[in-house]
Amino acid sequence: MKKIITLVLMATIATTALTGCSSSGSKADSGDKKVTIGTTIYKFDDTFMTGVRNSITSQASTDNVTADIVDSQNSTSTQNDKIDLFITKKVSALAINPVDPKASSTIISKAKSANIPIVFFNRVPSESDMNSWDKLYYVGAKPEQSGTIQGKIMAEYWKAHPEADKNHDGVIDYVMLTGEPGNSDAIARTKYSIDELTTQGIKSNQLATDTGMWDRVKAQDKMQSFLTSKGDQIEAVFANNDDMALGAIEALKAAGYFTGGKYIPVVGVDATAPGVKAIEDGTMLGTVLNDAKNQGIATLKIAEVVGKGETPSKDNTGYDIVDGKYVWIDYKKITKDNISDAK
Repeated sequence: MKKIITLVLMATIATTALTGCSSSGSKADSGDKKVTIGTTIYKFDDTFMTGVRNSITSQASTDNVTADIVDSQNSTSTQNDKIDLFITKKVSALAINPVDPKASSTIISKAKSANIPIVFFNRVPSESDMNSWDKLYYVGAKPEQSGTIQGKIMAEYWKAHPEADKNHDGVIDYVMLTGEPGNSDAIARTKYSIDELTTQGIKSNQLATDTGMWDRVKAQDKMQSFLTSKGDQIEAVFANNDDMALGAIEALKAAGYFTGGKYIPVVGVDATAPGVKAIEDGTMLGTVLNDAKNQGIATLKIAEVVGKGETPSKDNTGYDIVDGKYVWIDYKKITKDNISDAK
């Protein structure tokens, strides 16, 4: 009888121990599971996107989230390969800065098949693409707002400086450096900057336009061509981003501007560190703060929340979610008068 009781007690103790181990192991497994965000940047050597990337990395560290960030090298095929690898790794969510927003449907199809939510950022896919699945989100700024602010900066200068009108005809004769053809930001900044001049009652005349592909060196070459063909006719320079504005400024410096009272107002977008420095130096009239820090934080926060299988809201991300999909980060005018805001 004693032997039977002993055996029963031993079996009970073993069962309890096994149950306890199983429960403890399960809890540890779920608690230790870390959210991983597969993140692609259209190209690492874009000055503004470097700011966004650094913000994502910093916030991921703060939140104890893994952000695996890769360079798509401005190649759609390379980006698709990177996304395929992330899907194979079964990441919790994808954060995509698309090389070509018009090709987003392919990315969406891949992610949807694997049931991995996506947060697009900085370059917005079409409305139809964004509405094609309920696990798609976007973080960015409205490009028409940045163009409008550029126009305001130029209009304020034009009204305050009658000497800017070189030929005294009451018309701003300008050149325009645009981003890549077909890009929604490039299109909107180009259109709304000039629309704002009209709204302000200022007539304008486009002397020349060309794409600088968001690139400083390419923009410098284009500006040199403008100066060769249009020379002293040019009264203002609009650039769709700071890198191209800085390229234009280098070409203008080589042509003798910014010394001896020879000046042309140049406006950009992004408020990058080099752009802000150019405003301090007096070579760039103004720029538009494209908030890299908050774009990065919002992207990471939303990806983290959806990666956990939750629905993003202001309560769990800190940002308003418009129409259940969009986070809009406002632009801000930056000139010498409020340069501390950019810093």
